[in-house]
Amino acid sequence: MGSANRLSSTENLKKFVYLSILTAIVFVLQFVSLFMRFTFFSVTFVLVPIVIGCAVCNKYAGAWLGFVFAIAVFATGDAAFFLGFDVFGTIVTVVVKGVLAGLFAGLVYTALARFNRYLAVLCAGIVAPITNTGVFMLGCYLFFYDDIAIMAGSQSVFSYIILTFVGVNFLVELGVNIIFSPAILRIINARKRFN
Repeated sequence: MGSANRLSSTENLKKFVYLSILTAIVFVLQFVSLFMRFTFFSVTFVLVPIVIGCAVCNKYAGAWLGFVFAIAVFATGDAAFFLGFDVFGTIVTVVVKGVLAGLFAGLVYTALARFNRYLAVLCAGIVAPITNTGVFMLGCYLFFYDDIAIMAGSQSVFSYIILTFVGVNFLVELGVNIIFSPAILRIINARKRFN
């Protein structure tokens, strides 16, 4: 019994260390992403370590890393544009999109990993930017519709959001996650080999 407790304690410590490292990586990558702008907002690369966290630790690690992503968005000033319209709406949108992107990626990875880990990583990597962008768009409709309608002028609000706020960023974020899926799987396999 003592040996099992030590093993469990050691595994928990390893997961804590992995999660701590990934937390730092998420924060740093959000600052680095400030130099990658196609629209009002920076392209985020933090969805890659979020997927790694889901796979290496668990789905709740994905939610935690999504929360860290949200905090980093505020720390970098990447949410400043919307804070000028609605502080509450901005906070809710940024936090919920980050947490759900991590949680949903974790749920997808967990559901598929027992069948095929590459497929699990690929699907989790696709779900993360879809959730991140989808919740952002929902937040735009719930909290900023009138302000965006004024900016859009005669253009439809939906097409304005797609073309101005999310279009290119979403495609880049999705592409990065798909391209890095094999590398993510190698990281996961290496971690399992060294345990």
